[in-house]
Amino acid sequence: MKHILYILTSLVFALIAGATFGMTTGADVHTSMAGAVGLSMGLSVAASFAPASTFNGLGAVMLKQMWETEMLNAFRSSGNWMQAIPRKDQYVGNNVINLTEIGADPTLLINNTSYPIATAARVDDNVALALNKYDTTNTKVTRDEMQALPYDKVDSVIRQHKDVILEGTRKHGLWNLAIAGDSATTPLVETTGADNGSSRKAIRTADILKLKLRLDNLFAPEEGRSLVMCSAHINELLLEDQSFNLRYQNHTEGKMITRYHGFDIYEDKYNPVYTAANAKKAFGAAAAGTDRNASVCFIAGRSFQATGTLEMFYRDKANDPENRETVVGFQLYHIIAPKKTTAFGVIVSDDLA
Repeated sequence: MKHILYILTSLVFALIAGATFGMTTGADVHTSMAGAVGLSMGLSVAASFAPASTFNGLGAVMLKQMWETEMLNAFRSSGNWMQAIPRKDQYVGNNVINLTEIGADPTLLINNTSYPIATAARVDDNVALALNKYDTTNTKVTRDEMQALPYDKVDSVIRQHKDVILEGTRKHGLWNLAIAGDSATTPLVETTGADNGSSRKAIRTADILKLKLRLDNLFAPEEGRSLVMCSAHINELLLEDQSFNLRYQNHTEGKMITRYHGFDIYEDKYNPVYTAANAKKAFGAAAAGTDRNASVCFIAGRSFQATGTLEMFYRDKANDPENRETVVGFQLYHIIAPKKTTAFGVIVSDDLA
């Protein structure tokens, strides 16, 4: 009975302290990282009201569940170009997503006078894709470190793991959306500007318009045309196009312009690179002097993202009498990919002649 009262008291103080901290920081305790810190502080306060044997198990479970929830919330609310891509979490089961690719469109008849009108079945394709598995290597924090440091190192480590997963999935997702190379349905456009200072031709507005024309010729939908520009191309376009320069930042809100020659414009530092032969380099391949910068174009409605299970692997120092170490690691199942790559494209930095 005493243990039950201790647990209830611990929970109450954890929630009060956590909510108080969240409110003082102006954050939603259920959906923000500030709320996670607040609950962590609340758990620390609650620890003084419960026996160590009781709180160690309870606190570790609550901490694990809290951080799993907060990381998923942070992941699903991450900004930039990822917000343009539809989420398909509802089609995920056992970390596999089941998608249906609809069949051919019906033929449109104008002023038809011939009957009977032809009838055909629409054949849909069902595709099952396994989500990518992202693991972080474990990080340990010793009890001696916790005693000596003036900050919560475990909390810092967990945040670091969160950042690594968020950045890694974003980088891998953008690589997945980038086309392998030029084809009739996946246009690759080379830059045509002057020397950008790195023995490459700078991007020009004309290059973006050329990509637009090739998409128009493929009857690509106008809505959802997204161009994720690399930092080098953004800087070059700022110098080349004064109107882009003036509209690059919304000085009131501090946001990039959202529309430019028919494209939703984004900027990312994790863009893939291409070889001198205009082939997409393997993900994670070592950098080379011949690498070409690339701005990636995708159609939002022909792309998808989905999140499967997320698990935090956590062992508290109280459960490690030999080493007195707390160990943390994460595993996430997730995917960003095209449903079909028709009208996906890329602009790559061409070499100087």
